[in-house]
Amino acid sequence: MNERDTTAASATAPHPPAPTPTAPAPATAPPTAAHPRFAEALRELGLGDLAGKVRRFPDATRTAAEAAAAVGCALDEIVKSLVFEADGVPVLVLMDGASRVDLERVRRELGAAAVTRANADRVRETTGYAIGGIPPFGHRTKTTVLADRGLLDHAVVWAAAGTPHTVFPMDPASLVAHANGTLVDVRERKA
Repeated sequence: MNERDTTAASATAPHPPAPTPTAPAPATAPPTAAHPRFAEALRELGLGDLAGKVRRFPDATRTAAEAAAAVGCALDEIVKSLVFEADGVPVLVLMDGASRVDLERVRRELGAAAVTRANADRVRETTGYAIGGIPPFGHRTKTTVLADRGLLDHAVVWAAAGTPHTVFPMDPASLVAHANGTLVDVRERKA
């Protein structure tokens, strides 16, 4: 074959097929600092936009005081998600960061014989999260939730987003509603 034949052959050779258009990539949730289980719970509750408001801190926010300092809010604007056992059955109590839970009041609210603080293994088994990062909802199991009425004293509260380094803001009435919480008075009274 000579040079001329090569040129002619290449001019008449069929073009490679045009690339077929690919389907667009499926929509993914925006990145979030929240624990994956909690991020999924937000999506399931129609609160996916809240995932973008989760704040991650380099230092732990395990305690209410650490969280308040990191966020720059008052201690009572932090929501503590505390797991207790009422007659051996887990119950979640949502309490503001400046207050303590009165176990006798919880016992009476639930009609239980005894209420004790759950150990770390029971907390993780029940919620799917470690102590210090328990969000108010999005748990592994359905649990009775008691929310202290004092949480409603604020326009916005901050709660853990599933890790000891993350928190998210929400109005307290919505937070209690999404947690399927019952409003009660279970804080210790100051003497």
